[in-house]
Amino acid sequence: MNKPAVLLLLGLCAGHALAAENAPMPGMDHGSMEGMEGMEGMNHGAMNGMSHGSMAAPAPAGPPPLPAPTAAERAAAFPDVSGHALHDSDLRAYWLFDRLEYQKADEGTALAWDAEGWVGGDTDRLWLRSQGERTNGHTENAELQALYGHAVSPWWTLLGGVRQDFKPESPQTWAAFGVQGEPLADLDTEATLYLGENHQSSLRLEGEYDLAITNSLVLQPRMEANFFTRNDPVRQQGAGLSTLEAGLRLRYEIIPEVAPYIGVNWTKSYGRTADYARDEGDDVEEGRLVVGVRLWY
Repeated sequence: MNKPAVLLLLGLCAGHALAAENAPMPGMDHGSMEGMEGMEGMNHGAMNGMSHGSMAAPAPAGPPPLPAPTAAERAAAFPDVSGHALHDSDLRAYWLFDRLEYQKADEGTALAWDAEGWVGGDTDRLWLRSQGERTNGHTENAELQALYGHAVSPWWTLLGGVRQDFKPESPQTWAAFGVQGEPLADLDTEATLYLGENHQSSLRLEGEYDLAITNSLVLQPRMEANFFTRNDPVRQQGAGLSTLEAGLRLRYEIIPEVAPYIGVNWTKSYGRTADYARDEGDDVEEGRLVVGVRLWY
């Protein structure tokens, strides 16, 4: 190749390289190029003068507080549900024959009962209690109690009132103060202090537990203990622990309100009470078969 041709080729290559250097970047228009040219005058110190805090975006404000609900809004959100409101002012009643039974005793056949009921509201009620026993047509013991009860919690009630004994011997009146409740589910307990005539006092402790074997079959153990502060030879009541009674009854609930049962009942006298029984020729300890029915409405 001759020298003029070589010079021409070198000139063309140099011109092409110069045009490529001055050409704009893809996707960048003329205005963008001018903006970048304007930034050439900003030195590195000016860039450092812009603090990080001045470039950070302000924190977004939190949501405004919710307004307090009005009484009308509360009433609309929690309306009264039929059957679930508190009806303390309503007068209602409940009656229970916990024991109404025949017992096979050594002296013959005995009829025993233990009943209670109440009339009132959810907090304040009039309680009525009665229990007793008749053997061969003769009333061995019978009593009736009228008590005012005030519920101090969903499970406990304070009681105060009077108790009237019709038998044994001549009638006797007591002032009664006590508490009843359920320390455990299905465990009913009663503790009652009686203040009687001639400085005689008595304490009765009762407890019974319903153990569900099936939906209809219930086993009920029961215990009662009686204490006295003075000897009473007329009524054959000795000081200290006088009598202890324990029973076990198995009932079948045909419907919840009606439940026939069978079981056993055991009683024993202690201390001076046992001495009075021996003097009269009575048994100090006795076990009986029982057949009865439990009713409530």
